[in-house]
Amino acid sequence: MNSVRIPLYDSRSPGLRRRGFLAAAGGVAGLGALTVTGCAGSGPAGAAGEGDGKPGRGGRLRAAFAGGGASETLDPHLANLFADAARAKALFDKLADYGADLSARPRLAAAWEPGAGLDRWKVTLREAVFHDGRPVSAEDVLYSYRRIADPGRAFRAKASLEPIDLAASRALDPRTVEFVLKRPTAEFPNVLAAFGAYIVPRGAQDFDGRPVGSGPFRFVSFAPGRSAVFRRNEDYWDGAPYLDEVEFVVANEESARINALLGGQVEYAHELNPATARAHEGKGHVQVVRLRNSVMQSFAMKTDRPPFDDRRVREAFFLMADRRELVDGALSGTGEIGNDLFGKGYEYYAADLPQREQDLDRAKALLRQAGAERLKVTLDTSPVAAGFTEAASIFRDQAAKAGVTVEIRTGGKDSYWRDILDSGTLCSYRSGAMPIEAHISQRLLTGSTTNATKWHHKDFDALYRQAQSTRDKRERAAVYARMQRRLYAEGGFLVWGFADWIIGTARAVRGVAAGAPANSLDWARFDKVWLA
Repeated sequence: MNSVRIPLYDSRSPGLRRRGFLAAAGGVAGLGALTVTGCAGSGPAGAAGEGDGKPGRGGRLRAAFAGGGASETLDPHLANLFADAARAKALFDKLADYGADLSARPRLAAAWEPGAGLDRWKVTLREAVFHDGRPVSAEDVLYSYRRIADPGRAFRAKASLEPIDLAASRALDPRTVEFVLKRPTAEFPNVLAAFGAYIVPRGAQDFDGRPVGSGPFRFVSFAPGRSAVFRRNEDYWDGAPYLDEVEFVVANEESARINALLGGQVEYAHELNPATARAHEGKGHVQVVRLRNSVMQSFAMKTDRPPFDDRRVREAFFLMADRRELVDGALSGTGEIGNDLFGKGYEYYAADLPQREQDLDRAKALLRQAGAERLKVTLDTSPVAAGFTEAASIFRDQAAKAGVTVEIRTGGKDSYWRDILDSGTLCSYRSGAMPIEAHISQRLLTGSTTNATKWHHKDFDALYRQAQSTRDKRERAAVYARMQRRLYAEGGFLVWGFADWIIGTARAVRGVAAGAPANSLDWARFDKVWLA
């Protein structure tokens, strides 16, 4: 590919500015697109670009993501933002990752096998090497998981690894790990695929100087809040990437990302909003890739405090919502309506429950029964996510028709997710893709660390344990269906829609997966992307 070096940032201005062009430094191109294919015979769910043809090697690709400022790190166990996850995926591997239906697919793990009681699992590693030539071993796996589980650290995957008794787990040989679990866990492969559960070399602690992973790209340079440059790993176990180099550049404002793409300063722009996509789709300047059903859009009601500690009030709020109006107005019609449950289209989703419709008369009757006819509530929202403030305004008007006054309180982008976890009573909420089992374990159990609805029910916890100890998949699905019926009737998530995750690419970019929800294996994977 013939390319012109364009400086991507200068030392006076971190990241990409809100202008038609980006100011930045280091003219190395970056990465840019989601890919398809991988282990276990996966293939493109859909590729961007007309006449993709045969993949070609070479070139550099620049990808614009919202970043985390000067505090950014390449430590894969600290990954929280989408930019963190994309960089980690380029440098490192997990034992497993999620397919398009959010079931676990093997990666560094070649196979896994449960014991008779589902409380011991044997995982066999494939032959893979780190960037320094050392083979990936069972001891590296145990070191990585024990590091994540360190009680003195706040690593993202810690809660996901909780079922593992890491003190009792052991390496049976260099390529076989026996995981001993604290309780029977039928969905244990989901643990291996957990967000942030990357495998690093034994003893690794410094990841910002020259990190060593086993991923498709090798480290070249890193300037926190500005740029990260990686080069093709010719020895990658899943085949060397097509690109020579990739660069992640920081552009926190969506307008900066789309303007950089239009101006030819990047080839990939992550997370465009629906209005932007509609304005540019089909115009010939950029390619718009929609990752369907990627993001749950909802309002979270805290069920442990008034007024939402009364299930009649929660049901009334379910019935106030006109979900089609919310999707059309807040998401520009680019998404599907929700039914107050997470994971539409994913494995175990309770698709047989009737679609809930707006019923203002029933909502008013429930509020009268609860003694809440003239209810006033504060709805916390923020421009932190596309559609949040628009949905809040639409729902305020819908609630008014049922006699409920909704006062909107707009929080800042930087602290919103931290602020709404424990404070307030009603808030705008979204979630990326994950298995339904993971959504339950992380957000709906009494001990869940990100339980935004404060759903605390011991009998519900017991049903989850029952599901996890059930070997037969059909019987396990029946337990999950029972749990979802409970949430549908009286849960705290008013799930009004599922948004497309929208990405823009330059017309020369090929191999972008269109069937991979955000957070899944083929999202933000750049090793199978090429430049025409």
